[in-house]
Amino acid sequence: MTASEGNVYAIDRLSQAFESSAKRWELIVYPSLFAFIILAAYGFYLVFSLAKDVHYLAISVDTNMTVMASNMQAISSNVAQMSQDVRRMTANVESIAQDVQALQPMLVSLQQMDVAMRNMTVSTASMRQDMAVMNNSISRPMQFMNWFMPW
Repeated sequence: MTASEGNVYAIDRLSQAFESSAKRWELIVYPSLFAFIILAAYGFYLVFSLAKDVHYLAISVDTNMTVMASNMQAISSNVAQMSQDVRRMTANVESIAQDVQALQPMLVSLQQMDVAMRNMTVSTASMRQDMAVMNNSISRPMQFMNWFMPW
């Protein structure tokens, strides 16, 4: 065997070993490559679907924020109106407090009138009792006298 035949034999053997190794790798690499392509396509679909959902979410949030902003403006104006009403109520309560202070002398006068009315009631009751006594004193002799009077 010559050196060139040995080289050809070695190259032929290397070629056969490479082919058998390549076939083993083909059994692993091609299905893996196919699975990677399927997973990449599914990943693209998920990212696309997520982007679409985020778009709808952004539109929904924008719409809700617009409605909420208008409601907040309405609340702000209502609170401002309520603040003005409370200021007016405070002024009215202060006026009422001043009026009640002005009524204090009237309360003293009413108490004095109450005492005077009690005294008048006691005096009237005394007069009634005196009249009853006087009626009893006069009516008995007058009844006796009435028997003799012709009219």
